Amino acid sequence: MSAGRKDPLLDWAVRLQALAQAGLEYGRDRFDRERYESVRAIAAEMLAYETDLPVEKVRDLFCGETGYQTPKLDTRAAIFRDGKILLVRETDGLWTLPGGWVDVDLSVGENAVKEVREEAGLEAEALALIAVQDRDRHNRPVYAYKICKVFVLCRALGGAFRPNSETVASGYFGLDELPPLAESKTTAEQIRMCFDAHGAEHWTTLFD
Repeated sequence: MSAGRKDPLLDWAVRLQALAQAGLEYGRDRFDRERYESVRAIAAEMLAYETDLPVEKVRDLFCGETGYQTPKLDTRAAIFRDGKILLVRETDGLWTLPGGWVDVDLSVGENAVKEVREEAGLEAEALALIAVQDRDRHNRPVYAYKICKVFVLCRALGGAFRPNSETVASGYFGLDELPPLAESKTTAEQIRMCFDAHGAEHWTTLFD
């Protein structure tokens, strides 16, 4: 079942921040720009109040971008072997599909392959697009900024895992033997979706 936002204060803060950021990008009147700065500051205070984060940190994370506000992109690679899916264990002990933020100079497919190389030590190729998801509808906790999660079906070509700064282990798991998951990045429902895509003769990309 999709999660969806449940806290209206977070919704309001995000919407105010987006309006203020757009106003600062396109507004030319000095007094209007001052008002947009004030609206952005109020949005940061709302978020700090709701999350118990220091307002200075919220401003750095939430109010540091310029231009029209758009979602960030996160790729997750689904690689199968013998009917099991590849997961990597992060330094906190939780497991996830290999993935991360899309670099500005890479396509979605290229980024998925890069993340597999960095986090799982494998060379891979991107085969198909499984889904594009609004993260807030599927993962917790809700973040102040919007994220689109892109799931890419990939095929491993070779290589071997090596511990690194992000991951300490990798392994293949069946649906009935999933380890503790980093659900802010990958849920059991999302892994099940990847299994469905892998097993389908003709898969239609999901989006929501």
